[in-house]
Amino acid sequence: MAIQVGDKLPSIDLQYKTEDGVQTINTDELFAGKKVVLFALPGAFTPTCSASHLPGFVVNSDQLFAKGVDLILCLSVNDAFVMQAWGEQHNAADRVMMVADGSAHFSRAVGLELDLDAAGMGIRSQRYAMIVNDGVVELLNVEAPAKFEVSDAETILNSL
Repeated sequence: MAIQVGDKLPSIDLQYKTEDGVQTINTDELFAGKKVVLFALPGAFTPTCSASHLPGFVVNSDQLFAKGVDLILCLSVNDAFVMQAWGEQHNAADRVMMVADGSAHFSRAVGLELDLDAAGMGIRSQRYAMIVNDGVVELLNVEAPAKFEVSDAETILNSL
């Protein structure tokens, strides 16, 4: 069963890349005491993700921060190196933290994994966005398959 509004996020380690190498951070630490917008998508460098999803959050980041968001996270079932390269391509630095859920542990734990094995992509994340306050889900917008209508930056901005 997928995570619901009012649920606390599970304690899972995620990775991100810095100049010092790959870093691991636990979701307990990442979300503690912060208002966070987390958006997740099937894969870095994929069409909708690259053309619309990530760029929308980069472009709207100042408005999201002005509405009280402390951190914007982009999560995908890719490794930290891919997430860093993808973020650099979209000028996400200092706007969107690119986190890797390389083995889909977080995606599975929140019940939002997506089986794309038949397409040669393995287990991925569904496309969604959530607003999390101090580790508790306040808003969860999960996209219908092959849709991009409720997890975009503008919808999340209007929800704040």
